[in-house]
Amino acid sequence: MTSASNKQAIVRTERGLTIAGTRITLYDVMDYLISQYPPKFIQGLFELTEEQLKAALAYIEANRSEVEAEYQQVIRETEELRQYYEEQNRERVARISTLSPPPGLEAAWEKLKASKASHQLQP
Repeated sequence: MTSASNKQAIVRTERGLTIAGTRITLYDVMDYLISQYPPKFIQGLFELTEEQLKAALAYIEANRSEVEAEYQQVIRETEELRQYYEEQNRERVARISTLSPPPGLEAAWEKLKASKASHQLQP
């Protein structure tokens, strides 16, 4: 695949560098590449064609410093947003956690509460 066709397969949208014809960004792909998922898994996860995946991987490799810099910016912005919304919703989450279960769902809520407790890390 030539560099020209790679550029047509990867377009810049309001979401950033995106695989043409999809809403999947190269940053989405980078998350899985960094976590060392195999390309076939990534292809299946995002329902990409083999050509789309090859174009994305080739673009990332050919423009690694640019893509990596943008990816780091996306990670920073995502963390800032997470912290912002966590702070904005802190009181609401605390209030919701004190509510009683809706009538008729007490048993389900107890089961959910027990499940959550079993998944919590023990200090």
